[in-house]
Amino acid sequence: MVLLGTIVNTLAIILGSILGNMLTRIPEKIKQTVTQGMALVIVLLGIQMGLKTENSLYVIGSLVLGGIIGELFDLERLLNRFGYFLEKRVGTGKDGNIAKAFVTGTLVFVVGAMSIVGALDSGLRGDHSVLFTKAVLDGFLALIFSTTLGIGVIFSAVSVFLYEGIIAIFAKYIAMVIPHPLMGHFINEITATGGILIIAIGLNLLNITKIRTANLLPSIVVCALIVLIIYYWNISFT
Repeated sequence: MVLLGTIVNTLAIILGSILGNMLTRIPEKIKQTVTQGMALVIVLLGIQMGLKTENSLYVIGSLVLGGIIGELFDLERLLNRFGYFLEKRVGTGKDGNIAKAFVTGTLVFVVGAMSIVGALDSGLRGDHSVLFTKAVLDGFLALIFSTTLGIGVIFSAVSVFLYEGIIAIFAKYIAMVIPHPLMGHFINEITATGGILIIAIGLNLLNITKIRTANLLPSIVVCALIVLIIYYWNISFT
């Protein structure tokens, strides 16, 4: 079953989110400290991901162009409106901001090598081991996030299902478009660009900054396109 790994990963996030949202008696001081601790881990994760780039110009170009696109469409505002729409139907999150929880969960669970590699393994070889491992990690993180950010984290499971599911289903076509020699480079640059966004999420959770992270989301797609264009046009920055 091509989507088995994706389904397990999605269910793990849903289960973790539900369990975390049930832990309502945790003292506020503990929630605050745990949130800060998780934010620091997210920053560290983002730094590790960001260092995977083989050429920082890919990341810079992606963030600049992606940021422009995101601001033109004002994705942050659209996601907040979506969050308010959900809040009216499921109740407010712990901070009254489902959109914040949704974006945080989506970036942490979706961006990264494990999502791409795991989904490709599922689609090409029927090997779901990477996504099974990721499911355990994501389930635990979803539990922690939902205790502090609220039920909005559960909606990031939809993003994970669509992202990993599409990659798994179209894995053979993706392998044809992205040759094996390019695949590692492709994954590294997308991971690095996503890492910068994850750092921004961590800094926002620490209340150090107020970066409109959602408006930078198009940079992931832009990065993929830049890598492909440069590869097929044989452009070199060195």
